[in-house]
Amino acid sequence: MAEYAILIYGDEAQFDQTPEAWAAMMDAHAAFAKAVADAGASITGGNALQGRGTATAIRGGTVTDGPFAETKETLGGFYLVDCRDLDHAIEVAKLCPAPAGGVEVRPVQDTSGA
Repeated sequence: MAEYAILIYGDEAQFDQTPEAWAAMMDAHAAFAKAVADAGASITGGNALQGRGTATAIRGGTVTDGPFAETKETLGGFYLVDCRDLDHAIEVAKLCPAPAGGVEVRPVQDTSGA
């Protein structure tokens, strides 16, 4: 098994939700966790992130408020998953709820021997 990050991106304006919409989103992510297990993979970590207004970017030693990239979509959360290979990770990522955007799959770099 190899570890992959599923990065969840979306339009942050869509992240502000009613309590009912938030509960529905949490239900969707609980269903995702079950679907991951049913697909033979496992979630090893992950979390939602606070809004881009809370981000601090550091580039070349200079610290600025906000995320570095100016884009319509922002990183809203992530999962770490153990999957057989990239194809398996993509299969799992397609199940991830991201109604305000999409997801990106990236292999996690093994730095244990560094």
